[in-house]
Amino acid sequence: MIPETQTAVVEPVEPETPYAARWATPWGRLWHDVRSSPSAIIGSVILVLLILVALLAPLIAPYGVNEQVGQPLSPPSAQHLLGLDDGGYDVLSLLMWGLRVSLLVGFGATLIASTIGAAVGVYAGYFGSWTDGILMRITDYFLVVPLLPLMIVVADLWGANLLHIIVIIGVLSWTMTALVVRAQVRSIKGRVYIQRARALGARDSRIIMRHVVPQVMPLIVANTVLNIAYAIFTETALAFLGLGDPNQVSLGTMIEHAFLSAAISQNAWWAVVPPGILVAIIILACSLLGRSIEDSLNPRLRSAHLSARAFRMRRVAEDP
Repeated sequence: MIPETQTAVVEPVEPETPYAARWATPWGRLWHDVRSSPSAIIGSVILVLLILVALLAPLIAPYGVNEQVGQPLSPPSAQHLLGLDDGGYDVLSLLMWGLRVSLLVGFGATLIASTIGAAVGVYAGYFGSWTDGILMRITDYFLVVPLLPLMIVVADLWGANLLHIIVIIGVLSWTMTALVVRAQVRSIKGRVYIQRARALGARDSRIIMRHVVPQVMPLIVANTVLNIAYAIFTETALAFLGLGDPNQVSLGTMIEHAFLSAAISQNAWWAVVPPGILVAIIILACSLLGRSIEDSLNPRLRSAHLSARAFRMRRVAEDP
């Protein structure tokens, strides 16, 4: 008799995922590093709270932006927690309304700067040759020009308008993003999957959009967060010099009005200190978050700052 063939039933076993493979993509590694960084968490929480306050200003502000409620430079009281400015306006309410304008300038100018910088960096790094030469010479020109004096001249020629200020800051502050993105793209375009896609006949536009841009997007996000702080600081400086929009209340115009009314000499610190502190908090929050993202994307910094806790987690995950 022919023995019956016995078929062994093998149940499928789900393969174990190595620790490093979970964060192989730039976005996965970025999310993991930012979530495990205390400075990034602090910066994110501060930024989210400030954005919520700015968005809800019409609902939570004690008084309107143009509502005079008392004598100029009145000290803080139960009715006005941060006192009144030189025009008799509630400083706490002006901080909420001014935060809206300053964040609008920061995000609007950063959007313009990041778009221009990313486009210049991607095209210069990918195509190289004469394209790289022309774009980098233009970038070098913007780098050597002192930006703040140029912004003062352009803002004075165009006129004090919020839209003009956003465009000026955005157009003149894209150079660092372009240089960082260009360096990363030059490294990416030599990788095997880029060469394979080109050998299979993929067009340059498809390679850029499908393979290059997704790889450099986390780096663009890091520079975008840092540029928000720079744009807000620049708008504050322009407003302090009298080049802000006179029809809008921003943190910079609050400081300008306080100095013009000699609030410091009258010991009215509440008209100057709160907007200055708020600008410093915004810059600090953007710096904490942006630097954490930048460190997570830099292999040298990531290996240099490898913590003992992360090392133990990897050992535990790798041990059988």
